[in-house]
Amino acid sequence: MPTAYILVVINIISIFICYDIAKKRGGNARFWGWMGLLFGPLAIPFALFCKPKKQE
Repeated sequence: MPTAYILVVINIISIFICYDIAKKRGGNARFWGWMGLLFGPLAIPFALFCKPKKQE
């Protein structure tokens, strides 16, 4: 059972990391939070490599 708890904690951390990355880069933070929820740590590199919103 402890392994399941570790995986849940890693998934929750991934949500916050994706959300924070998108927020700092001007992206859709809510969308990337959901991607972190659905894909876990696999979403983090995609959040890093997505194009930032252009500053006008």
